[in-house]
Amino acid sequence: MPARESDALIIDAVRSPIGKRNGTLSKIRGDELAAQVLNGLLERHDVDPAEVEDVQLGCVTQIDEQAWNIGRNVPLTAGWPESVAGTTVDRQCGSSMQTSFNAATAVWSGQLDLVVSGGVEMMSRVPMGSNNGSMSDRVHERWQIVPQGISAEVIAERWNLSREELDRYSLQSHERAARAMDEGRFAREIVPIDLTNPHVGVVFDTDEAVRRESTLERMADLKPAFVEGGKVTAGNSSSIVDGAAGVLIASERKAKELGLEPRARFLSFGVVGVDPHVMLHGNPQACERALARAGLAWDDMDVIEVNEAFASVVLQFVRDTGLEDRMEDVNPNGGGISLGHPLGATGARITATLVNELDRRQARYGIACMCIGFGQAIAAVIERV
Repeated sequence: MPARESDALIIDAVRSPIGKRNGTLSKIRGDELAAQVLNGLLERHDVDPAEVEDVQLGCVTQIDEQAWNIGRNVPLTAGWPESVAGTTVDRQCGSSMQTSFNAATAVWSGQLDLVVSGGVEMMSRVPMGSNNGSMSDRVHERWQIVPQGISAEVIAERWNLSREELDRYSLQSHERAARAMDEGRFAREIVPIDLTNPHVGVVFDTDEAVRRESTLERMADLKPAFVEGGKVTAGNSSSIVDGAAGVLIASERKAKELGLEPRARFLSFGVVGVDPHVMLHGNPQACERALARAGLAWDDMDVIEVNEAFASVVLQFVRDTGLEDRMEDVNPNGGGISLGHPLGATGARITATLVNELDRRQARYGIACMCIGFGQAIAAVIERV
């Protein structure tokens, strides 16, 4: 790895419980939800918000309640000092992994000492695609741009993945998430959300998108969602949900000064661009770049998190990386299909889940990756300390 001013230490990574579409979390604004998550993150470690230099927040649909630089407005909503800067990042589904990339890079270079990265997406209140615009004809001349669901179908066909394989993987995601919930595996990463307002008076602390009643037969009955006679359905796609997440990243100097005990550190990141038509198949390449920068290999990785945008994306990933015989280490606690995929928050959510699973296993290395709309992918390698 290249010389760095400091390690980028992960002091902690947390998230809200994930609310199903039009469910419990839809009663509050995204900036207010993210503010509670960020306050919960600092309160766990008795950190004065004035110590935070910057907030980097991922958000994909930056319109309405998520407009006006929500990355700046969240710390203001949280009651933090005006001295805490904030910005909003859109790398589509990889947005809040990109915010950690930005924060870690700033710490590695010595420019910042204490940063909060994270993300928020309230898909019930700010519908996905509501900020859509047009693309240049020059893009359309070069590539056939299609919805992501079509790309998921293309992957299923090119990688010869059957409808049953997609459904079996998706059922496994729900089963793993339900088991993780029952065993309390998510307890450490969830910040309970106070929903007290004129309409609701409750503290919400449990993911609500997991379908415990799912069976292979029920999944097989679902109609294709994007192509007549296709393989991709609502059951083997990620859920539309609401959620927020945050990661507290510190330099070694700042952690020592504040008496903070790190849980892990970022070792490297990788980003890649791929064919914008197939779009969702870049995870292996992004991971290879991140692994190469860390000087590590797949055999070193104890836990592997791949965002479950669609079941076909995960199965393509394990096939291309030769990890098909290590499925117990891939998304061991479920993922976007079962827990849900709150676009701008998922990268930080996956980071929280990965850090906790490394702790649970007393393991050393993990990698997380995400495919990204219009043909990109991003990956991060993490070491538990």
